[in-house]
Amino acid sequence: MLSREYGNLAGAGGVKDVVYQLSNALAGSGGCQVSVALPCYGFIKPGEAGFKQVEDPLHPDRLLEFDVPMDYTNLERRERVSVWFRTINSVKVYLLEAERFLEKRGVYTYTRSEFQRESWKIQGMGHIDYFAMNILLQKAALDLIMLLDEKPQVIHCHDGHTAVAPAIFRECAGYRNYFRDTGAVVSIHNAGVGYHQEVSDLPFVRAITGLPWRVINNSLLEHSFDPFLAAAPYAAISTVSENYADELQHTDADYLTGWLGHRLLDGGVHITGITNGIDLEEFNPKRNEMLGIAANYDIDDETDDLEGKRVCKQDLLDSVAAPPAEDEDNRIGFIAEQDSAPLYTFIGRLSEQKGVDILIDAVRMFLDDPTPASFICLGSGGEALEKSLADVARDEKYEGRICFLRGYDPKLANRVYAAGDFFVIPSRYEPCGLTDFIAQLFGNLPIVHHIGGLVKVVDGETGFSYHENSPEFLCDAMLGARTVFDDKARMREMQTAALHKIRAQHTWNTVVQSYVGLYRESRSLAHS
Repeated sequence: MLSREYGNLAGAGGVKDVVYQLSNALAGSGGCQVSVALPCYGFIKPGEAGFKQVEDPLHPDRLLEFDVPMDYTNLERRERVSVWFRTINSVKVYLLEAERFLEKRGVYTYTRSEFQRESWKIQGMGHIDYFAMNILLQKAALDLIMLLDEKPQVIHCHDGHTAVAPAIFRECAGYRNYFRDTGAVVSIHNAGVGYHQEVSDLPFVRAITGLPWRVINNSLLEHSFDPFLAAAPYAAISTVSENYADELQHTDADYLTGWLGHRLLDGGVHITGITNGIDLEEFNPKRNEMLGIAANYDIDDETDDLEGKRVCKQDLLDSVAAPPAEDEDNRIGFIAEQDSAPLYTFIGRLSEQKGVDILIDAVRMFLDDPTPASFICLGSGGEALEKSLADVARDEKYEGRICFLRGYDPKLANRVYAAGDFFVIPSRYEPCGLTDFIAQLFGNLPIVHHIGGLVKVVDGETGFSYHENSPEFLCDAMLGARTVFDDKARMREMQTAALHKIRAQHTWNTVVQSYVGLYRESRSLAHS
């Protein structure tokens, strides 16, 4: 596995959960030997996380260090890499340490602290050297495999950040023969414009990747080098839900990708849709001591009246019941409503793709209704959306009914999931969606835009959905959910139905078999 995210080590979105849980499933029920390589960012403390530095296999008295060619146009360069290692749940995890990675405080974007030190590093802006980061990860991972003398049957590349690797190890002389029996899979977690990791400076692409001009010229989307197009001749291409795969290749929704899906289809490349799974035990509210929630409860037990969930709700409300202190800049607003009123929740990246601008307008409309209800948001993102959300939370008109928790913490996220009655997902497009799964496991019924992978939420049965993504339609869906809140038996029935659907169709033990089939297909491509 090559990824920029992995579990609690480094995460910015659903990729961290998918790569982590898929790896665990493959190493468990799948019976595979699994290794993962990702950058050692500056916010990771590998020694404190139980990692050890890797020794040089040929010189056990030395630590493993090696140089990776990272040429710029008309400038030969190398960057030094060292390696940390730890086995987590039978998965071998390698952290690749290099100066380029260590100086970063966020996975993909600059953070508030970086902006405060250097004003050109605007909070929420993508790293200026994103492509060099990606290529360093991919080349260093391939070099590490060779130095460890491993022979992987498959290299699974996650998103555009690692999608150039199949072209590199098929076309570059230093790798071609070593990896001649290795298959490649590239999973598109997000095909939206801005997520491809494209580069318009083609001489720079040629210099830093070492790829032939033939490959670069055949991989252009609107005159920019596109990693997914580069991977297409050498890898099996997948995405994270069947419906998203169909949208990309057979509907006009593909305009949101710059027509990547249709371009692949025109080249004879079929995108395989495999809806992400979820690890039920990872988000099981019966395990409150592991999740950091105030009490445990069992959605699946029809005799459980979810008193534990009510305790979790009260616990979160108590923590945000008073106005924040003047120096408390990561909490804006407070909630004075009682736990008998419905609590609406949102957790995620504050971006237009996630529909946060639509959400902000809808929340204003929703809170204009005086009927008791409250809203809590946990997340961070671009400065403009953070400010807009903070403005609503500070508005005296909505005082005591809305709270914005800026940032992200997994234990706090679990508390929000467990406390919420309804979980709002207004994404403009959503390849799969994991937050709807997680919310359902906590008995927090999702309200989703009926798009992409979110179509797995069945309106009126396992959650609520609406088709036109506007503040008005979202507000109507939120109001409709409130009527169900007053019918406790119906709420309980929907919570149980959501859990049963996940258990029947969406556990990783089920999903992993589809990936094993895709891996076999990728190996046949390697030998064709």
